[in-house]
Amino acid sequence: MESQVVTNPEEIARLYRQLSLFPSLNRADVGPVITSQYGGKYSNIYTEWSQRDLERNENVKFCKQYIVFHDDKSVVFSAPSGNCTEVQGVLLSKDAPSGEMKAVVRKSTVKGEENQFLEIWSKNIKIKCINLTALKKHGNVYEDEHFGCLVWSHSETHLLYVAEKKRPKSESFFQTESSTLPSTVDEDETLRSEKKEAVKGEQFVFHEDWGETLVHKSSPVLCVLDIEGNNVSVLEGVPENISPGQAFWAPGDTGVVFVGWSHEPFRLGLKYSPNRRSSLFYVDLTGGKCEQLSSGTSAVSSPRLSPDQCRIVYQENSLYGPHMQCSQLCMYDWYTKKTSVVVDVVKRPGDDGFTGIYCTQLPPKCWSADSQRIIVACPQRSRKELLMVDINTGSVTSLTSINCLGEKHLVTDTDKESGMGAWCLLTVERDLIVASCSSPNCPPSLRVGFLPSRDSEEEVVWITLEESQTLPAIDWQILSFTPPTEQDNSQYSGLDFEALLIKPKELKDGVKLPLIVFPHGGPHSVIVADWLLSPAVLCRVGFAVLLVNYRGSLGFGQDNILSLPGNVGTQDVKDVQFAVESVLNGDEFDKQKLAVYGGSHGGFLACHLIGQYPGYYKACVALNPVVNLASMVCGTDIPDWCMYEAGFEYPTDSLYEPAVWEQMLNKSPIKLTTHVQTPVLLILGEDDKRVPHKQGIEYYRALKAKEVPVRLLMYPGNNHSLSNVDAESDGFMNTVLWIIEHLSE
Repeated sequence: MESQVVTNPEEIARLYRQLSLFPSLNRADVGPVITSQYGGKYSNIYTEWSQRDLERNENVKFCKQYIVFHDDKSVVFSAPSGNCTEVQGVLLSKDAPSGEMKAVVRKSTVKGEENQFLEIWSKNIKIKCINLTALKKHGNVYEDEHFGCLVWSHSETHLLYVAEKKRPKSESFFQTESSTLPSTVDEDETLRSEKKEAVKGEQFVFHEDWGETLVHKSSPVLCVLDIEGNNVSVLEGVPENISPGQAFWAPGDTGVVFVGWSHEPFRLGLKYSPNRRSSLFYVDLTGGKCEQLSSGTSAVSSPRLSPDQCRIVYQENSLYGPHMQCSQLCMYDWYTKKTSVVVDVVKRPGDDGFTGIYCTQLPPKCWSADSQRIIVACPQRSRKELLMVDINTGSVTSLTSINCLGEKHLVTDTDKESGMGAWCLLTVERDLIVASCSSPNCPPSLRVGFLPSRDSEEEVVWITLEESQTLPAIDWQILSFTPPTEQDNSQYSGLDFEALLIKPKELKDGVKLPLIVFPHGGPHSVIVADWLLSPAVLCRVGFAVLLVNYRGSLGFGQDNILSLPGNVGTQDVKDVQFAVESVLNGDEFDKQKLAVYGGSHGGFLACHLIGQYPGYYKACVALNPVVNLASMVCGTDIPDWCMYEAGFEYPTDSLYEPAVWEQMLNKSPIKLTTHVQTPVLLILGEDDKRVPHKQGIEYYRALKAKEVPVRLLMYPGNNHSLSNVDAESDGFMNTVLWIIEHLSE
């Protein structure tokens, strides 16, 4: 049968290079309102973007500014302000509330060693530069989204940040003076000081860290820079058995509010796991007294102080259980000390269509100017919407669909099809919302709009600051599926699921499309109708891609999530297969040219599909796949995940029962290798702490023993995401060529 798939590697690489040029938006800041000499008001918007640079083999970060003239209610005129500028060496940066100063944490090499500096800029002058590494008050500054922060005090006299706790220098029991000869007088004094602090026999003590992407981040401390005095101090009063992060200044700068994650009984991976025991704390700057503000029986994250400094909103999740789940949006009143639930967990969507709050983090700035509303971005089924939450009534309204969630209107599929598939909130400042939006055929564009007043019936008027190029050759749609009766979950009956179908828009006469099936990882995750590089390139190469949000995905209600644990390897596998068979009922696709591609739990599903449906898929690609829950549980940074998804509670204080090991093994695709006929390409990250690469090697050896065609790619320096530019691009090329080779057999 004739095919329109591109098979030339050079042409495939050209398409990948072309589409990888589209950048993504990382953050935005809005400057103060300035009144021009002609009376008009304007604000500057600072944005940071990232883009793959295949020649330099890195993701480069650049900034661009825009000017927006407005009347505090609507945009009058907007335009770029200058060209893009690459940002180098910056770990964190933050403008002061007044806009008069900017703080930057930067890494730079001094005498062959990497140092960290804290800089203070005023207009176009760097007025201070402090070598934090040389001060030796703490270890490296945290720049990650879980702990990291850089926050100006309300008085703009102090800066707050998080860094690794300083550890005493350790040395061998047999260390001699001659082995550490200084070269200068200053170094001689430094070495004498370190020698006095040095602890013998502590060189190789194991220090727990917080897992995947947080390696070497073990014991964070809260640090304060007194800008005028150039003095850095580590805050006292924080309990030793918690790790502080996501900190900000309390009202009146009387102290610091932060999230503290418990170390007990030991640290578990935090990435994509906002279900770890944590609480909201307040430490007083004067007496060092630390007060717990939340219950301590749940997991909290991303606290955000209102503009009037009266309330703190934050997300709250239950402990353990699904790593990602529907969150409560809670609020703590600073003056009454009372906590309330603004938006509760949604078990199943009601008539209004609202499915619940699902956010990894709330944006740093998400409050309306009147301190009465919160703006969040989260999945609603297979789309990502901007939602406005009224903190007094708990009502939720969509700002990005044509009609609204709530009592006023229902959102129809027809309405949604006319909009973007995914919105991301960057910041809200004085009711000016800065957001990015995209779809599978449209890379991210930058938009702004003013939030109408609380009692207004008006909708947000979105103005585009940076337009993106729509790719007319790519078509996409969201498909809905109701599992057949025999596959219904008796405990959580009546659930449905969706899939995103991306395909070439134009087909040659008589040509049928090969289909690549792509179940997501997690499993409690979701693929929204966003810009996705790999599916877009695959589509341009000539494939259709089916991305399945099986039952257990985020964005469909908490019952949908809870239906999967204990049923992995069956319910999720059957959902994917049902979606595939439903799509193949038409004449558009070539039933003999099917491939399956997935990473992490998506790799678990890919390996299950080729084991449960031998010969159905002609090629399989698995990235860091979970293949054996029983062997993974002892090596991963999230052992509780293995047990919970297999249907068991996680016992932190006891060994697993033999029946538990047996169940974990029985639910794993490694048990089905005797049935596998499909050629498999395995793509592994050598530094993966989430699904250790030995999982992939275990599967590789099992397939080799059965003489099933298998190839393994191992990428040094890459963790679970395989997001380094070399791994991502090389892995993609090998994936496409593997699929082409085996679909043509």
